[in-house]
Amino acid sequence: MDQIAPSSDLMSELLLGMRLRGLQYRRIHVGSSFGFAFREKTGCAYFHFMATGKAALRTEDGVRETLAAGNAVFLPQGSAHQIVSDPTASVQDIEHYDVAPLSETLYAVTTPEPQSIFFSGCMEFDLGGLQGLVPLMPEIMKIDATSQRYLELMPILTAMEQEACSGRVGDAGILARLADVVMTVIVRGWVECGCGNSSAFVTALREPRLSRAILALHRQPGRDWSVAELAAESGLSRSVFAKRFQETIGVTPLRYAGELRMRIARTWLAYDKISIERVADRLGYTSQAAFSRAYKRIVGVSPGYSRRT
Repeated sequence: MDQIAPSSDLMSELLLGMRLRGLQYRRIHVGSSFGFAFREKTGCAYFHFMATGKAALRTEDGVRETLAAGNAVFLPQGSAHQIVSDPTASVQDIEHYDVAPLSETLYAVTTPEPQSIFFSGCMEFDLGGLQGLVPLMPEIMKIDATSQRYLELMPILTAMEQEACSGRVGDAGILARLADVVMTVIVRGWVECGCGNSSAFVTALREPRLSRAILALHRQPGRDWSVAELAAESGLSRSVFAKRFQETIGVTPLRYAGELRMRIARTWLAYDKISIERVADRLGYTSQAAFSRAYKRIVGVSPGYSRRT
């Protein structure tokens, strides 16, 4: 695997900023013929795991993936799609099925004459400082026994298969937690392998000097960084650092710092529900008004709007 350097510190810091919050998980028992439609959900991701039986996943663009027992699929952009037993199966919106609540976010769906089992999750998906990479991710990321990139997932998927078929108390809750782990590992593997070589950001992560400055920014987003201080972190002169950073990333160091600060602010506001005043203070702003102006300029909406929605 083509690793990012410095892999441990930087990867840990970036993944710490990732947020996965389950909105709805479903353990689905299906018969020989079935069809489920999942709506597009902006800002969310879908995860499906086929425990027994087989199915096909198809998107509105005509992409089709075959799912067999032990396969998992991750849709990081929350694209609309269907899971069907065969091309002729009748399809119904998943929201229209009767469910049996297992907890606040866990539900059981059972169709007549159940034979196969799959587990489905929809969750809010935010990469924090890496959020700009989400649109670059593949629409569908499939994991199966032949996936050399994700060999460490095989024992987890095996555990999911056993749990889904066990019928033990609390099995759906355990499946939800395992699904969160699987998705985190998928994101890590995709970033480690260069994000499909589709991002200038990844080029910077592979450049040891620039990656040290990026790591410093992510660790101390509230610090009032100067270009000279970031250059010192990289061990480069101010002019060389500024030129190399802009050529690689496509923006100036201070613009990157400002946009990173607002991506982190959005996560704190929308997911952690931290007060606007507290977010402004943590990010080094002298007043809430100054923070609000910067936030609206970069994000496009007010901090209050992000916190409410």
